Amino acid sequence: MTAVMPPGTATAAAAAPVPPAPTRPVLARDWRRLARMAAVGAVAQIFIALSNMPVRLDERVVVKPVLSLGYLTLLIVPFAAGHRVGHQIKREGTPVHAAGAHEVAGGAACGALAAGGLSLLAVLLANFDLREPLVNWSPMLAELLAFGNSTSFAVVIWLLIGAAVGASGGLMRLLGPRTRRAAVTIAITVAGVAVMEPLVVDLAEGMGLEALTDRLYARRGGLEWVSALVLAAVAGILAVLGRGRLREARNRIAVQEGAKRTRTNFGLILLTGAALVILPLFAGKLTNELLANVGLFVLLALGLNIVVGLAGILDLGYVAFFAVGSYTAAVLTAATSPRIHPEMPWLVALIFVVVITGLVGLFIGAPVIRMRGDYLAIVTLGFGEIIRLLFLSDWLSGTFGGSQGITKIPGAGIFGLTSVAGTDPRRVFYLVLAFCAIAIYVSWRLERSRLGRAWMAVREDETVAEAMGINTVNVKLLAFVVGAILGSFSGAIFSAKVGSVFPNSFLILVSIVILVVVIFGGMGSIVGVIAGSAVLIGVLGGPKQPGLLAEFSEFKLLIYGALLIWMMLARPEGLIPSVRRSRELHQEEMAQDAWLKGQVEDDTANGDTATAPAT
Repeated sequence: MTAVMPPGTATAAAAAPVPPAPTRPVLARDWRRLARMAAVGAVAQIFIALSNMPVRLDERVVVKPVLSLGYLTLLIVPFAAGHRVGHQIKREGTPVHAAGAHEVAGGAACGALAAGGLSLLAVLLANFDLREPLVNWSPMLAELLAFGNSTSFAVVIWLLIGAAVGASGGLMRLLGPRTRRAAVTIAITVAGVAVMEPLVVDLAEGMGLEALTDRLYARRGGLEWVSALVLAAVAGILAVLGRGRLREARNRIAVQEGAKRTRTNFGLILLTGAALVILPLFAGKLTNELLANVGLFVLLALGLNIVVGLAGILDLGYVAFFAVGSYTAAVLTAATSPRIHPEMPWLVALIFVVVITGLVGLFIGAPVIRMRGDYLAIVTLGFGEIIRLLFLSDWLSGTFGGSQGITKIPGAGIFGLTSVAGTDPRRVFYLVLAFCAIAIYVSWRLERSRLGRAWMAVREDETVAEAMGINTVNVKLLAFVVGAILGSFSGAIFSAKVGSVFPNSFLILVSIVILVVVIFGGMGSIVGVIAGSAVLIGVLGGPKQPGLLAEFSEFKLLIYGALLIWMMLARPEGLIPSVRRSRELHQEEMAQDAWLKGQVEDDTANGDTATAPAT
């Protein structure tokens, strides 16, 4: 039964001042949420510690002598738990409580309980022999948790540290947007400069700035605490002063249309290209090798982005095209190929690589292209493993060398002027950069072509696309072929760079890592794929390629899995998503927001402001 409001009541209610949001302590309002968050944090702390990650990462110093990377991994969980426990879901008709001192108190309690997992682990390690059931942890873990002191000290100190770190996480909710942004910028800058010490030192040596790095870093690694304070102050000032200008420039570019927007994008592309051309000239072998490895995975990810990101075909055997490109280039250029050794120039062999890989793409795709979803993924996974086993088999060992592979592969000769090989990573990077530019241009043109629109229609709904007259079989086959060709470029460069190819270089794990790069960066987004390769491959490393953080080599698959889980829950569209893909994933939310906005406008037009839904 609806109550009838007297005339003028709605207007008076709308004109009345809105009371302030109620404040109520977090502990009293949602103690179950606090207990649940603390339990998850404690389990996460124990899992991280027993994986032996803190001990292995303790060798890398962040701020000397205050903090190492091993201890930093143990501090992230209490901070995240203390910050997250005060999170409020804003729903229509649900009161939102103003942030206050209760946020800090709740964060401190949650952080202390989360760090209590380490206190419990310290007690267990001191009183029980856990070496047999838990083989990954090191005996040095107990000493690390106790800071070289007794077990009782470890129990107390981690409760205090967890409370302090959790309180700082809750305090972040009391800060204004500008202050919070500056604090995050300071933390990321200090940690990033410390973690990327090898890269910074390598670049500084190439530019003749060794004196700067000598002042910035300690002799045995890590930032000096004075340098860290100066770096934090500079980062905070730049975050406060430069944020408005950066946002203004970004908004100015976003509102541009037509030819003006095209000219702006072209200028940004030229600026980025010039930076990538100039950077290797001042970099050492470490940086150039890192850039070359990232470029190879960018090429692979761009090819898989067409198959998965644009056409929506879940291909788990993409490493097959990488392997075909590598072995074809090796057989046609190397003199040590067992049976066939025409010793072609690399550019001539590349033509055969493209043709053969395209035929392999048709051969793999034609029998299974009518399948959809998980069935197609399983079949492509099988084909990828079959290709590797064929290269490994004794049946084809006369051509591909079997388990011995093909060695002494010459470098990539470019018009007879120079030879690109792994001994000169700078030349390898320039070659990779040229092919990445070609792949980016091809991907960009295809995405905006009629074929690209057909791919995206198939990705959104294959049944509807077929009803609209799109030949889905041919369209999906073309996606397979184009993706295979781009992947073969990376394979041909890889064989010339390494100088040898073996079947063990093309495990199914390579396909999984490339797929993770595409998902993490943003499916269907060229810029996202490049960013995903730089972050994952450049920092953590590939399946067998070292990254900037060599200490993470045995934990990178664990980190890949954690990033995928977080990405699917928090940002399913990826790190830098394409606009179209983002709209697809958030279509229901956008429709709901549009409906609520329409309801408010209708009710306002009718003068019924009291019954309008809150937005």
